[in-house]
Amino acid sequence: MSEKRSFTTIENQWITLKDGTRLAARIWMPDGAEADPVPAVFEFLPYRKRDGTSPRDESTYPVFAEARIAGVRVDIRGSGESDGVIDGEYTELELANACELIAWIAEQPWSNGSVGMMGISWGGFNCLQVAALRPPALKAVISIASTVDRYNDDIHYKNGCHLAAQLGWASTMLAYQSRSPDPAIVGDAWRAMWLERLEKEPYFLEEWLSHQRRDAFWKHGSICEDFSAVEIPALVIAGWADGYRNTPLRAVEGLGEKAKALIGPWVHKYPHFAWPKPRADFLGEAIRWWNRWLRDEDNGAESLPQVRAYITEAIRPAPRRDFDPGQWIAKETWKTPETLELSVASDGSLVKGAPAKDGDARDVYHRSPLDTGTMSGEYFTLKPDAEMAVDQRVDDAGSLVFETDVLKTGVDILGRASLTVEVACDADWANLCARLVDVHPDGTAYRVAFGVLNLAHRQSYEFPEAMPRGEKVEITLLLDTCGYSFKPGHKIRLSLSTSYWPMILPAPFDPGLTFDTASLSFKLPLLGEHEKTNVEEPENPDPLPKYIEQAPGASRRHVMRDLQAGVTHYHIYDDSGLSEHPQTGLATRQIRDETWSITTNDHLSSVGEAVWTCDMSRPGWFIRTVCRTKLACTDTEWLLTASVAAFEDEEQIFERVFEKRIPRDFM
Repeated sequence: MSEKRSFTTIENQWITLKDGTRLAARIWMPDGAEADPVPAVFEFLPYRKRDGTSPRDESTYPVFAEARIAGVRVDIRGSGESDGVIDGEYTELELANACELIAWIAEQPWSNGSVGMMGISWGGFNCLQVAALRPPALKAVISIASTVDRYNDDIHYKNGCHLAAQLGWASTMLAYQSRSPDPAIVGDAWRAMWLERLEKEPYFLEEWLSHQRRDAFWKHGSICEDFSAVEIPALVIAGWADGYRNTPLRAVEGLGEKAKALIGPWVHKYPHFAWPKPRADFLGEAIRWWNRWLRDEDNGAESLPQVRAYITEAIRPAPRRDFDPGQWIAKETWKTPETLELSVASDGSLVKGAPAKDGDARDVYHRSPLDTGTMSGEYFTLKPDAEMAVDQRVDDAGSLVFETDVLKTGVDILGRASLTVEVACDADWANLCARLVDVHPDGTAYRVAFGVLNLAHRQSYEFPEAMPRGEKVEITLLLDTCGYSFKPGHKIRLSLSTSYWPMILPAPFDPGLTFDTASLSFKLPLLGEHEKTNVEEPENPDPLPKYIEQAPGASRRHVMRDLQAGVTHYHIYDDSGLSEHPQTGLATRQIRDETWSITTNDHLSSVGEAVWTCDMSRPGWFIRTVCRTKLACTDTEWLLTASVAAFEDEEQIFERVFEKRIPRDFM
């Protein structure tokens, strides 16, 4: 890193768009930038710069500013202190606003005219989407935990299956958008702005469930529709412990030399403070990237290996994973991996080699218990605890399982495993989940990767077809990307289930599936030619700022099986604790209380309910919003209800109720 320089933090800068909307920005400005202009990095989010993302912003942008790179963190309209009301995810308006903001940044007297855009999750999504629009001043992006395919690799659907995270995320966004701007910034207008949001904010789940196929709604913002639209360099980062693990390699495959991939062991966090360790010096990586593309510094960033990945090994799922064993490898050029093909022998074991083409059918019928999947963890992981998948033996007990003999030599993989098998279904469709599992010598089972498929989507996500009842159909299911080393003495297991609840919501049918195990081919992507490499860890092992803790937080995950009633409950409780920002005096707290339940003999009984309670306060000022959401179903409809209640100084001042029935799209 270059010599550190001083900077100034501008707590709030109003930027007025052409339509008159004022957006709120927090800017970290290198001193002397007007005399010696600097590049800028822009991040555009709905997650509230004043309180929501302030810890991570304050661990990142000051370091950029010390390296003479300005940081511009802007709240999307209707969030934080920005005017207006949000209109959805990654909308045309949002992306147009981003392009306008990039032009504004480039025109400032302190700017050298070159802008980078970055972010994690929402910000990682929209920086790739904005890059595809080619605003002239945007020269490079860094995208973390994002997607190039909004339908298959986001929090809504996965290969035609409904992710329960849709409810969780819609509840999160309802809670975030229902919160007030800070009166210390917007003044007396805060209450009118707050009431406008409460009255007009959308409930995102209504829109998401209205698009159950991969239609134009999901194609919008999916840069995989036309990778050639992105002409600037992209550093794409993800973690194996997160749901957004497919994007780095898909970006490299689609963008070619313009993209560099970095994949570590992490949850859904920036790599310089993520778990499990080892971490990566994200700030050093980013500064090198920005200096190369925003100020044309000859530092070799363009010569980085196309793929750097941490290959994990012998992971033991536990209540908490602080460190994952493994090693960093590099591939100068990413190529389609060679594969190790496994098939099912007559005794049911997994063996090397392709299935016999002319062998007799070996049909096996299987229908998983409806609560198979409670060990799956969450799709969207923020902590290295039970949010990640735990020991798979409970779920494997409800699955059709095939495994190898004890390995005599290791097997190293990087890429996407694929399952091809002939199946028959006595309904229009069913869900299928496939899991790649590392079985330790003591029987501990670690989920390396998984994939799911709505069988009606076996040929097309846009134009699905009903299964031909009772007839065998060959299907191919791709598992998520993984990088893993199976060690000698371990076994490789393939687990197949027709349920993966609550991560995947049940289909409107529960017919079970008949598998022709003689046709089964399971291909593992071999690591192949590579070099060992080193990814530097951050100098500061604890970079997040410390706020004043007024009340501690808490996190719990419970599974309760009522054996008499035949009901399984999955309970999630997260309390952020009450913390006060030492400079602004703003204290905030968010509590998520979410429960899923299912009656184990009724596939239409799955119900999800979430309650979000959000508090904001200063001496003499207190507001609270309580958002309640519920998702249930019949065989033909999704049943949505939600409400938002707002309180000022303990008095309820507002309530709004959402209620909608949305037809289930069988095909």
